[in-house]
Amino acid sequence: MSTTVDRPFKVLGIQQIAIGGTDKNKLQQLWVNMLGLEITGTFKSERENVDEDICAMGAGPFKVEVDLMQPLDPDKKPAVHSTPLNHVGLWIDHLPEAVDWLTAKGVRFAPGGIRKGAAGFDICFLHPKSNDHFPISGEGVLIELVQAPPEVINAFAAMAP
Repeated sequence: MSTTVDRPFKVLGIQQIAIGGTDKNKLQQLWVNMLGLEITGTFKSERENVDEDICAMGAGPFKVEVDLMQPLDPDKKPAVHSTPLNHVGLWIDHLPEAVDWLTAKGVRFAPGGIRKGAAGFDICFLHPKSNDHFPISGEGVLIELVQAPPEVINAFAAMAP
């Protein structure tokens, strides 16, 4: 397996997982009522076809966001309830550089570019499917790249060997 040394960014850790269903109250039953996650916010977007509760596990810079999502309209796209593990979010130390580098290497991104996400961080998505022009994708998995704030970058740097 080869490694690329010219990569201008690091994946620091898991920022979030997003779980979709047709009824977020059913998702809350497990994640909030049974497992004890705290709801820290909500987000609704017609454009993203989502009504979500933003939950948290862990603390400080190592907190992982767990988004419990239901579609505003189950017949519209994006279909946030299908598949149930909707996407995984990764903390990135230099998001614009990551997008430029990955695009140049043939990675396909979903439409929308870098924008503010539900939790207020800059985000973008790697497309789950490749095409002829961009042959590298999430191979069925939607992957969100999330710009890590300075405290997260510093906390991960402090852990580095």
